[in-house]
Amino acid sequence: MNKFDIQIREDGEHAVIETAGYLNDALGEQLADKAKELIGNGYTQLVINLEKTTLINSIGISILIEIIEALHEREGALNFCGLSATQERTFRMMALAKYAGIFPDEESAIANL
Repeated sequence: MNKFDIQIREDGEHAVIETAGYLNDALGEQLADKAKELIGNGYTQLVINLEKTTLINSIGISILIEIIEALHEREGALNFCGLSATQERTFRMMALAKYAGIFPDEESAIANL
């Protein structure tokens, strides 16, 4: 089953995007659209909570990179939280951690924006 869900919580200066499901090409585009909408509305500090996202393919990773680039163009910040051990290793290996923070939970991700 290819179920994907996105929940957004806006809170003052930052927004949290919580994903659930398999982050792949078509469904990852939904995430990119939501993030770009938030950025367009002035949010430059985002947290993406991947706790309920079990799989991320290479296209999903490239979409996350697009979001990082969009935020960097506006001097913004992105933090990830809720990654599995495998996802965290992949993010570090692909140098996403150089451009976005990785935190164990949402509270620390927000605190470090």
